[in-house]
Amino acid sequence: MPDHPTLADRIEDALPQTQCTKCGYDGCRPYAEAIAAGTAEINQCPPGGAEGIARLSAVTGRKVIPLNPANGLERPRAVAYIDETLCIGCTLCIQACPVDAIVGAAKLMHTVVPSLCTGCDLCVSPCPVDCIVMAPVTENTGWAAWTQADADAARERHDFRAMRLKRDKQENDARLAAKAEAKMAAVQAIDPADAESAAALERKRAIIAAAMERARIKKEQESQ
Repeated sequence: MPDHPTLADRIEDALPQTQCTKCGYDGCRPYAEAIAAGTAEINQCPPGGAEGIARLSAVTGRKVIPLNPANGLERPRAVAYIDETLCIGCTLCIQACPVDAIVGAAKLMHTVVPSLCTGCDLCVSPCPVDCIVMAPVTENTGWAAWTQADADAARERHDFRAMRLKRDKQENDARLAAKAEAKMAAVQAIDPADAESAAALERKRAIIAAAMERARIKKEQESQ
């Protein structure tokens, strides 16, 4: 946490970190930034419920308002369960889970670690065999069914996952760039008189060069 947290930082600290996207944003941080920017209301987080709205009101100075039903209802905390007899190991649920609460491998059975599940239910829709159900595990709702320790742990897993995915993408992009460079070198080493016409070789060089340039521009954009 920075020495002088921004308004978005303080708003994010007041959110339950379920990363469920029910607020209409791709996670708690984007929602916090939208509230700070004045483009989102403080009543769009069903997991936080009425207490969550009160917390956001205290941070932002905005008036307490009822939870927007368009974003969902305040409910007991639920945990995802996978019917392992039906699971086909497609990994789509693993890819959808924002906090790495599902373990398994391609073509092998998956399972949810209940203590890590935030109840976001993002894994349900992608499942092609409908083997995932959400089961309530509390009677309380909102922050009464969730603790600050739960939120902090979920946030840490979410941030670690985001860093891992970014690293994996960078490594994959580097492999593709190296492969393209190798192809370019191989093409440049070809003697047109011994193989293809000069025009065909030039087209191949242009295609590879364009791909490398796109990769370079994309890398620059991601680093900004």
